[in-house]
Amino acid sequence: MTTDWLTTHRRATRWGALLLPIVVGAVLGLLRDALDPSTAAMVLVLPVVAAAATGDRFAGVIAALAAAGSFDFFLTEPYYSLSIHRQADLELAVALVVVGLAVTEIALWGRRQQATAQRREGYISGLIHLLDLPPDTTEQARATAIATAITTVLGADRCEWDPGHPRWNDAVVDADGQVRAGGRRLPVERVGLPTDGYAAVVVRRGEEVLGHFRVTTSTHVVRPTAEQLRVAVLLADRMADRTLHAETPRPATEEGMAGRGVRERARRNGIVDDPTATPE
Repeated sequence: MTTDWLTTHRRATRWGALLLPIVVGAVLGLLRDALDPSTAAMVLVLPVVAAAATGDRFAGVIAALAAAGSFDFFLTEPYYSLSIHRQADLELAVALVVVGLAVTEIALWGRRQQATAQRREGYISGLIHLLDLPPDTTEQARATAIATAITTVLGADRCEWDPGHPRWNDAVVDADGQVRAGGRRLPVERVGLPTDGYAAVVVRRGEEVLGHFRVTTSTHVVRPTAEQLRVAVLLADRMADRTLHAETPRPATEEGMAGRGVRERARRNGIVDDPTATPE
């Protein structure tokens, strides 16, 4: 919720990133007789860290520059001027900018890693949910569950099971996470999945196509990673497991063997594929 608010109010976030270091610098300026300049510089790093934690690189850069300017203006001689006469103060100001930029990049890297971990946790949760489906789950219910998981993994608008071949103009997701359209690879990491068509995650058993999950991304551009696409393929393959289980031959019974004997006698008598015929 906090991240969503910061994203929605990006302008307010950037203004805060600019003003907060100035306010902190002004407060430190009142205490400059009791503070060492290096200590004051370390305190000024804190608002830079706060700005970087918003996930906005521009806000982090603004905060780093504002912190350096505040250090120069309030804490170096001549006070209340942007000029620096001492080399040690100049070195501290430059170090403050460098540290602020480094902290910003580290914070952004951490947020990216956290987002990646959350996506992977979502993938695993989806797979576990499908593995926990009871054996007697109907094909329609299983297809719905898999389609929902694929929608979540890819960030798509919706996904539906179609027990047929993909259309000729559908983009097809391969098992290795590559997407092909018209026989050529589609760079989804740059252009995203088609917004004016469908992406098909095909379900196969051997060379036989059992159907496909039709993915729709018409309202926004979706740029899934190869990892996300491979997870979508793994999810879709669960449908093949279900179909295979449904088509597994039942064990032979006496009634079944008797029926087979009737059919064999009907075939010998010249009656083939006629369920209403009776053997002589």
